[in-house]
Amino acid sequence: MPEPLVRPEGRRWPGRVDGGCGPRRSVFFVIVFLSRPDYIVWPARGPKKHLKRVAAPKHWMLDKLTGVFAPRPSTGPHKLRECLPLIIFLRNRLKYALTGDEVKKICMQRFIKIDGKVRTDVTYPAGFMDVISIDKTGENFRLIYDTKGRFAVHRITPEEAKYKLCKVRKIFVGTKGIPHLVTHDARTIRYPDPLIKVNDTIQIDLETGKITDFIKFDTGNLCMVTGGANLGRIGVITNRERHPGSFDVVHVKDANGNSFATRLSNIFVIGKGNKPWISLPRGKGIRLTIAEERDKRLAAKQSSG
Repeated sequence: MPEPLVRPEGRRWPGRVDGGCGPRRSVFFVIVFLSRPDYIVWPARGPKKHLKRVAAPKHWMLDKLTGVFAPRPSTGPHKLRECLPLIIFLRNRLKYALTGDEVKKICMQRFIKIDGKVRTDVTYPAGFMDVISIDKTGENFRLIYDTKGRFAVHRITPEEAKYKLCKVRKIFVGTKGIPHLVTHDARTIRYPDPLIKVNDTIQIDLETGKITDFIKFDTGNLCMVTGGANLGRIGVITNRERHPGSFDVVHVKDANGNSFATRLSNIFVIGKGNKPWISLPRGKGIRLTIAEERDKRLAAKQSSG
């Protein structure tokens, strides 16, 4: 164990007369660090607590001129780039508040539930397939993508708000030989059905947290794309290409007959055959070209006029 480096009694560290950090003092600390790296201890920086607006995810749709910062999502079941903080949903989407302070007052009155649990954190990260309930107004929403990759304000019935779909991310055997299952929203469920495999979709009762049914990942089933260039598109699985050591590719065909492909990790099965287990947002997950969108707008304008 080397002797600790001690400043001589009654002397300053080499540097300027006023004790400031001049060039000689900087060189001294560099020399000390190189010769005795165990002597200097850097302070812990900790987690990041801020997020600039220009660095926020594009699908939050925040303008640049309203402020400098954006609400940084808390640590939770969904990733920062794949979630929607509660404050943005209530203030920017539903327009139930004008400021973040008003959102906080709403949440602290315990009016907001996500997946059946009260959430008072205004930056709680709600994500894909989460059910947001507002008991005061009797409204229920499911966070689901539109064809442009944004979270749509999709209202659902009270019956549909009792369950949600989860993709199986991992299956493993825990302590004492107990089988476990991990979902895309960080749920860990013990003793799942042995027929459930990775990439399958399970239906969860939000009140009990139990698995009520499941859908196998198989050709012919309806799916939604949750990542990549085809984010938000819905179609039927037609083929799966296996690439050992790389990414498996899944081919999908939508209701208009258009085919596209994406990685297996981006596929979320939402129904058996052509029948979805959840209600779909406006557009039914069919992406239109710019020309098709233009023709649709013109037809609607002429019919209304």
